[in-house]
Amino acid sequence: MPLKRLLTEFGMGSSLRRQDYTEAATRAVKDALWHNSINLAELFGKDKSEMQITVEVAVAQPEQIDKAKIAAIFPYGQVTVTPVKGGLDVARPEGNPTVIANVAISVAMDVEVKP
Repeated sequence: MPLKRLLTEFGMGSSLRRQDYTEAATRAVKDALWHNSINLAELFGKDKSEMQITVEVAVAQPEQIDKAKIAAIFPYGQVTVTPVKGGLDVARPEGNPTVIANVAISVAMDVEVKP
């Protein structure tokens, strides 16, 4: 059966003072996930571990993202984290900028979809 994307969720998170890109991304992932209870695996008679989860993280300094920390948020599924250039660093008069991260989380599974 072909791998089929079934769901995409979006989130936004920030690190107000510490310029912590991973923390901003973690908050963005939780923003996307914590408002949902979607049972895709069960809907298709699959195990949750079969879900292919792709997390695209957009921040101004993508090399600062700890991909393992982001992947650890997910309790199941096969998670791939891809940091990309984006998001926003908002200058502050004193101290580090406020960091804003955006994420797109896609869930795909190997399912048979009839036309």
